[in-house]
Amino acid sequence: MKQRQRQNKGFTIIEVLVIVVILGVIAMIITPRILGRIGQAKTSAAASTAASLANAVRMFSIDHGMPERGSTIDILWEKPGSVADEGWEPYVDKPDDLLDPWGRPFVLKVPGERNIDFDIVSYGSDGQPGGEGDAADIIKP
Repeated sequence: MKQRQRQNKGFTIIEVLVIVVILGVIAMIITPRILGRIGQAKTSAAASTAASLANAVRMFSIDHGMPERGSTIDILWEKPGSVADEGWEPYVDKPDDLLDPWGRPFVLKVPGERNIDFDIVSYGSDGQPGGEGDAADIIKP
């Protein structure tokens, strides 16, 4: 009787293989959906951050005038040479606020292509103009 109890403890190799196969099938079904959601989340985050940066550029232009043609998004963190020293404060909390979710800096286009005064652009996951899905360009305001 004691020998039988010892033999019945644990799983057989067949049971373990069945469980591994079932987990593999579940992972194959769920993984693409999760990865698709990550891309959507990054795109939404980029749009939200670009809108916030557009507001910061508006505040900059109220305080110091419209940014010069060819200015970069760095004007929100580093004082441009054309701006007086007194009263200067950055328009973002930290330099990382100028990066899109893919780790690349947003692009400031003055004058804008879509808007008259300026555009804030993220080129999406591929970092190239154009694209579709999470590789599509995000342009604000």
